[in-house]
Amino acid sequence: MLSNKTILITGGTGSFGNTFVPMTLARYNPKKLIVFSRDEMKQWEMAAKFQHDERIRFFIGDVRDKDRLYRALDGVDYVVHAAATKIVPTAEYNPFECVKTNINGAMNLIDACIDKGVKGVVALSTDKASSPINLYGATKLASDKLFVAGNSYSGEHGTRFSVVRYGNVMGSRGSVIPFFMSLKDQGVLPITDPRMTRFMISLEQGVELVWHAFEDMVGGEIYVKKIPSMKVTDLARVVAPEAKQELIGIRPGEKLHEQMISAEDAHYTYEYDEHFKILPSIHGWSNCEKRIKNGKKVPEGFVYASDNNADWMTDAELQSWIKVNRGKIGSI
Repeated sequence: MLSNKTILITGGTGSFGNTFVPMTLARYNPKKLIVFSRDEMKQWEMAAKFQHDERIRFFIGDVRDKDRLYRALDGVDYVVHAAATKIVPTAEYNPFECVKTNINGAMNLIDACIDKGVKGVVALSTDKASSPINLYGATKLASDKLFVAGNSYSGEHGTRFSVVRYGNVMGSRGSVIPFFMSLKDQGVLPITDPRMTRFMISLEQGVELVWHAFEDMVGGEIYVKKIPSMKVTDLARVVAPEAKQELIGIRPGEKLHEQMISAEDAHYTYEYDEHFKILPSIHGWSNCEKRIKNGKKVPEGFVYASDNNADWMTDAELQSWIKVNRGKIGSI
């Protein structure tokens, strides 16, 4: 589907974009891949990695600026929406800025994609959008709803919008693994709560979920990858077995466990071999056979959270992952 097509990724210089771009170039050989972001320095650094690849373009812009989006989307076939204000404490103290990017920016992109005739859009979501307790999660829930409803405005043969949702990305910049690795030589690791659990997904798995969404989507689906969980205390022990763990308390807006499917969503959720799919509650789309395909309805009251997960990452699996990926942990 993406082969010989023009693709644009918003927030493309972030952790996800730095993995999506080389993987997609290798897998699909697109006609053009446009990296849209507002940080010129990150674009400069990323451009150096792809200076001999004529398929890559870089476009300075902000999703808050609808006119700039219209210009960037000229001739674009598919869009991946990765731009977001996402640090939980930052969003708590700067709520209006988070709303401007995550909600207003989503609306700008939806309008621009419909008007410019983009074929399909996949937006990245987060576990924090399920039963949100923090501002970031609330804005991403609103964003998810906007992208789902965008299919109503684009019409049956217009732009299709879907969402992918996953939890903690292993090794990404600002995440817990590089944070613990940076502190392990000090001999003390801060733990917010000994009960805390997190989902564990690699950036490569996140990219593959986006690819699957483009291939499978009819419009309005929220794709949730099946991934393992791990206790944060176990994660800390694997990263720094000799370090002491010091309890510091939960930060503003932080959840004890990650949740990706709530009990309220269960009524519209179907299970597949490697993922779940939350179908839209509007227009009767949750009963649409084209969207359900071979899915199996989950039980009433089903919740997919990091503490009730059937799949748990072992110490050995995490150690192996760190060994293979050590050179890039925290660098993107």
